Amino acid sequence: MKYISTRGKCSPQTFEEVLLTGLAPDGGLFVPESLPELSCDEIRSYQSLSYPELALKIISPFIGNEIPAGALQVIIEESYREFDHPDIAPLSRLVGNEWILELYHGPTLAFKDFALQVLGRLLDYVLTKKEQRVVILGATSGDTGSAALEGCRHSDHVDIFILHPYKRVSDVQRKQMTTVPGDNVFNLAIEGNFDDCQRIVKAAFTDQAFLPEHRQLVAVNSINWARILMQIVYYFSAALKLGAPDRQVSFSVPTGNFGDVFAGYLAKRMGLPVDRLVVATNQNDILHRFISANEYSTTNLSKTFSPSMDILVSSNFERYLFDLFDLDAIALSDFMNRFGKETLSVSEQQWQRVKDWFDSASVDDDTTCEIIAEVFKESGRLLDPHTAVGVKAARICKDDQTPIITLATAHPAKFSDAIAAAGLALPELPKHLTDLFEREERYTVMPNEITEITNFIKNNCRP
Repeated sequence: MKYISTRGKCSPQTFEEVLLTGLAPDGGLFVPESLPELSCDEIRSYQSLSYPELALKIISPFIGNEIPAGALQVIIEESYREFDHPDIAPLSRLVGNEWILELYHGPTLAFKDFALQVLGRLLDYVLTKKEQRVVILGATSGDTGSAALEGCRHSDHVDIFILHPYKRVSDVQRKQMTTVPGDNVFNLAIEGNFDDCQRIVKAAFTDQAFLPEHRQLVAVNSINWARILMQIVYYFSAALKLGAPDRQVSFSVPTGNFGDVFAGYLAKRMGLPVDRLVVATNQNDILHRFISANEYSTTNLSKTFSPSMDILVSSNFERYLFDLFDLDAIALSDFMNRFGKETLSVSEQQWQRVKDWFDSASVDDDTTCEIIAEVFKESGRLLDPHTAVGVKAARICKDDQTPIITLATAHPAKFSDAIAAAGLALPELPKHLTDLFEREERYTVMPNEITEITNFIKNNCRP
């Protein structure tokens, strides 16, 4: 399978090339030239598979023979071995026809582990084969950083630099990043917001002249196609548990960057019987405004109890727009070049296509705390604030016939401020993190300036 750029000025790439590139050289994002289409019989045959077995089935067509099946199987099995639940992604009933997909059983307690545990091992396999060293550069609004460090820190082939917005992530999220040991690990706290971090990362990928000779940047953010690919799997896993392909389901996805919900969109295009995809946002509601009112424009960033969604520029949304514009890279480029300068909209026909597949809701902090308390009273289940946004959005948008699955994207212990504001007792961290606040932190506070960042990277790469 080959991959093309949403901006249309890059030759088709292999999976290995896309894995090691992240952002396309023309500034676009890579997408597969075509998607595998699965019949109902094929999907039905997956019902008895374990999660690693299902993952191998789903992702193999996207990789082809670039990584032998046996090696890919080992990578997947090793990636999910450290998850603390035998189902990897267990599905549990909330109330009635509402379900929760628990995506926080990995080593860093967030859904990012599903992709980044695999990504780290994929990189190690490819870089060992190529005898190549790279520089991993990523921006995080909370969970990507720790998951990336945990997934990639053991590799002798990488130096890792993770940017996070200074004082804009939870204490647990920060500690999970900044206590990771290793002389190839660097945490940079940027005096700005997540969008500033993301802007610096994209600028660095566009001009990599600052790097030492024979080095290149590799992305761990969801601009890297492998991140999206691995997230498709748990949509299939959840739907199969509720009777797919013989029963439709809907999903509510708390999202800021659109990567997680885009994976669900791809699952539906591949043949999974998904009725609706609910895009759940906090006050930073650019995606909700687009889906509900055909308005795509930036506003001021709000700091919320759900910091991983405090994002104004949803980078993965470009991948969806490319589809919406029928793979017209010129139209997509024009649209993206005007973004931030004016309020944008799509044609009425295009917007109807959006509405045919997606619903959305925006949930403020007060309502987030109310739903955390409400769900705890109903079921004794404690939700993290991102999942609470998803559950509230599900309740706004659901119908009575179709089961709706909310993606529980993180463990509530990572977000004590929201739990306390909901009037509930703070949850304990899992056993492997009980000493987290006693561990030594290592991070550098830096100005919101790309030259400062690139100079730091250049001066701290290992020989």
